[in-house]
Amino acid sequence: MSSEPASGTRPTTNPRRVSTADIVAMKRTGRKIVMLTAYDALFAALVDGAGVDMILVGDSVASVLAGEETTLPATLGQMIYHGRSVQRGTTRALVVVDLPFLSYQISPRDAVRNAGRILKRTGAGAVKLEGGRRYAPTVRALIDAGIPVMGHVGFTPQALHVLGGIRVQGRAEGAAARLEDDALALEAAGAFALVLEFMSAAVAQRVTERLTIPTIGIGAGPHCDGQVLVLHDMLGLNDGFQAKFVKRYAQLADAVRGAVACFADEVRDGRFPDSDHSHR
Repeated sequence: MSSEPASGTRPTTNPRRVSTADIVAMKRTGRKIVMLTAYDALFAALVDGAGVDMILVGDSVASVLAGEETTLPATLGQMIYHGRSVQRGTTRALVVVDLPFLSYQISPRDAVRNAGRILKRTGAGAVKLEGGRRYAPTVRALIDAGIPVMGHVGFTPQALHVLGGIRVQGRAEGAAARLEDDALALEAAGAFALVLEFMSAAVAQRVTERLTIPTIGIGAGPHCDGQVLVLHDMLGLNDGFQAKFVKRYAQLADAVRGAVACFADEVRDGRFPDSDHSHR
């Protein structure tokens, strides 16, 4: 079986599910990797049908859908619920589920138990965890247990308070070298890919060039092996969020507000339901 997914932007009938091996192979062949978030079966099916390579069920669900200020309140139960929903909505994309805060930081044993629960109950293909070389033993324990792992370095939202807020990583003296060391340690531990978030584009390029596994950038410049965005941001649904690295490909918040306002007007004016929308 070829490790390269079918070419083109849209999947064929009964497509083969993208694997972690496929993702690694994309770096070797120079094919850019496309990743988006999704949190439910409906959006997952739309994203999957458009031909993305990976769907991330991010702990950003806590802020995007649940209205929390940070990702820290996300629970294991939430990640399992949303991960299972997304997996059911897809046929092709590799589904990756975030390990939420304190589900893996305490010990590798806890990480294996919690990540195992996610894979068993969602059917997803991999988990993602934040942090650098300190978590290399945890990544190795997960790999040894048969659980594929995507790493995440640079700005790590679960360490928001330790990092002192949202800021570009890799600019301070010695910081770039530490990020490179973190990335190399996670690769050596067995991670199949790394998210590089909110870091200097020059540092992200150096990391990408040194690794044999792919890098997926978000606010890390154009030189990564792939890119990821939060779906609700790129669709313009979350119009209260502004970040320079987000490109909006639609303005759906305006469309939703307009549709709801039109519905409200028609209900109040007695124009809905009309004869075409009434039971006879």
